[in-house]
Amino acid sequence: MKKIILALSLVALLTTSCGSKKKIADLENKNKEIQDLLNSATVKLNSCLTDKEALFKDKSSLQEQVDFLKKNNTDLISNMGNMTTLSTKGAQNIEKALETIKEKDLKITRMQDALTKKDSVTLALVTSLKSSVGISDPDIEVNVEKGVVFISIADKLLFKSGSYLVSDKAKEVLAKVAKVINDKPTFECMVEGHTDNVPFTGNGILLDNWDLSVKRSTAIIRVLTKELKVNPSQLIAAGRSQFIPLVDNNSADNRAKNRRTRIVVLPKIDEFYDMIEKEMKPKQ
Repeated sequence: MKKIILALSLVALLTTSCGSKKKIADLENKNKEIQDLLNSATVKLNSCLTDKEALFKDKSSLQEQVDFLKKNNTDLISNMGNMTTLSTKGAQNIEKALETIKEKDLKITRMQDALTKKDSVTLALVTSLKSSVGISDPDIEVNVEKGVVFISIADKLLFKSGSYLVSDKAKEVLAKVAKVINDKPTFECMVEGHTDNVPFTGNGILLDNWDLSVKRSTAIIRVLTKELKVNPSQLIAAGRSQFIPLVDNNSADNRAKNRRTRIVVLPKIDEFYDMIEKEMKPKQ
């Protein structure tokens, strides 16, 4: 009986021992699988952590770029505002400059028109003088210098040498000049006496060529006003002595050319400026 019980116990023990080994082997296999999974998860975790760190770096770099772009955008907007202001001011300045240039061009045009009219008046006056005087004598010249009309009469037609007494022949010439002056009551005439460079010896009344040139001028003015009825307010007496010669005083013929009386015919200055001012006014 005892032997039977012992045998059964031994069988049971062997059976139990075999079952335990199998479970252990299974557990070891499962443990290995779990360990493999853990290792794989650890690798993936480390990879994710690396990727996360890289992403944080990228995010930081992108944020810096965003901040930089925002600042640039703000600066650009500000500069655009400044440029707009500058462009507006520049356009206004250009517009003002163009208006100024336009006004100056208009004034220049009007001034040119006024000068053209003055030149026309001068040309008409020269034509009138030449036709009125009607003298072809080479000792009488009618011309224009710098927009002013001059009648130049050689002294041999007016005076004797060293004298300021007007000759009778001269009065015929002066009568024609007087007619022109009387036909132009708004004009002025300056009578200029000119001498050569031969010193005047004096006669107790005249001291030098200055005196002689002035006395010849006033002598002609007396004939024009007293005998030929020219308005005295239109006449101006002037003596230029020897200091504005036509040619060099190096011969008798040249000295004779320099001895002359010149009558300057010109519109009154105030009337000329009135004409200029009228032309300068804007046209309605």
